Amino acid sequence: MNDKEMREPLFNYLENTQEKLRIFEELAIRKSIADVVVVKENTLTGIEIKSDCDTYARLATQIKDYDHFFDYNYIAVGKSHIRQAHKHIPPKWGIICIYNKDSGSVAVEEVRKPQQNTHTKVKYQIKLLWRLELNNILAKNNLPKYKQKSKLFVKQKILEKLPEDVLKQNLCYELFERDYTLLY
Repeated sequence: MNDKEMREPLFNYLENTQEKLRIFEELAIRKSIADVVVVKENTLTGIEIKSDCDTYARLATQIKDYDHFFDYNYIAVGKSHIRQAHKHIPPKWGIICIYNKDSGSVAVEEVRKPQQNTHTKVKYQIKLLWRLELNNILAKNNLPKYKQKSKLFVKQKILEKLPEDVLKQNLCYELFERDYTLLY
């Protein structure tokens, strides 16, 4: 299976096995692109897809980048990678296998559950937010608007002023409610 063929069954699986989530595709994280990002109330989960056509050439860099941003991480692999996947990822990463059954239907199996990533930091996660979303966090927490200041300045102020658990909840809420129609 190729990457495109794997996505819809993966999204259906996520929506059917987890409560209240929002799925994003192709978010830039450091030097990598996160294939799939799942936003829940207080967690961000990254999923790197390795289809049957892919290699592990960039995976070491991708793992470092995912580990900076996400509370939980998975590698979603096609059947050709299932025997080798665990050798290429940290033990804390989960594994999902997506493959065609003999009957012609597609199967999605969680082979290994992820463990919480202790390396992620909210200072990286806040980089996923747009300026509008940062402004919403300022307003919700009765902080100055900093209208004339840069996005970097605003991020720093939010990191300084809000406890990490409050910021994390606000960050997940803003991503969950992200409205792409506001870009235009």
